[in-house]
Amino acid sequence: MKIKAKIQIIAAMAAFGTIGAFVRYIPLGSGELALYRAVIAAAALFLWQLYTGQTIRFGQIKKELPMIFISGAAIGINWILFFEAYRHTTIALATLSYYFAPVIVTAASPLIFKETLPPRQVFCFVMSTLGLAMVIGVSGGGGGGDIPGILFGLGAAFFYASVVLLNKSIRNVPGLNRTFLQFTGAIAVLAPYVALKEGFHLTDLSAAGAVNLLVVGIFHTGICYTMYFSSLRYLKGQEASILSYIDLWWPCASRWPSWVSPSVLCRL
Repeated sequence: MKIKAKIQIIAAMAAFGTIGAFVRYIPLGSGELALYRAVIAAAALFLWQLYTGQTIRFGQIKKELPMIFISGAAIGINWILFFEAYRHTTIALATLSYYFAPVIVTAASPLIFKETLPPRQVFCFVMSTLGLAMVIGVSGGGGGGDIPGILFGLGAAFFYASVVLLNKSIRNVPGLNRTFLQFTGAIAVLAPYVALKEGFHLTDLSAAGAVNLLVVGIFHTGICYTMYFSSLRYLKGQEASILSYIDLWWPCASRWPSWVSPSVLCRL
């Protein structure tokens, strides 16, 4: 089961890395896009649950419902803070501060889940982080004006890490049901944010934009998040943390210097 979980999380993270190729053709604000992808994913998962008979048995999962909705709300807050980070600093600094999340998960897992941290995983984690800095190509750091963006990025990292840790604690809810419920929590956070911040412009989408939005909502959000959340409970926090770098390395591969190898993401 652990091998299957690793394959699922690797596939999901690699797919996350391709989302930019579709988002560029969706002329919506980042918050509105996040809301619609959550709504489309939730609708698709709901229909699939009805089709397959995997309906939610609330009586059996009522003890874990609060944690599920909290993690869903954390997803929405994570997206909001990440969007704000992009608005207040460079993409490079926002991304680097956001990818502090694996550090949080790696540090918290031994304390929360009593996981050991073997030297090999410490080495992989350090090399992955160094490789990330080289890929993004940050030089010289940012000025004082970048501080709000960096703080937003770190806030997003905290909530991203909380989503990982909370999902590892949810043991008795199938991945499909869990993901659907989490997206309802994310929608509850994103809807008022979009209404106050950006407004709604769905009717302005072209046919091509609508198709790309459906791909992002159904595949990148519904299917890939289900794979991602389903795999978390079978992996150690450190393993999930290191593998989570894949979604950044995939789209940045063309920027690797010839001497930088993806093998820095050591086999776990």
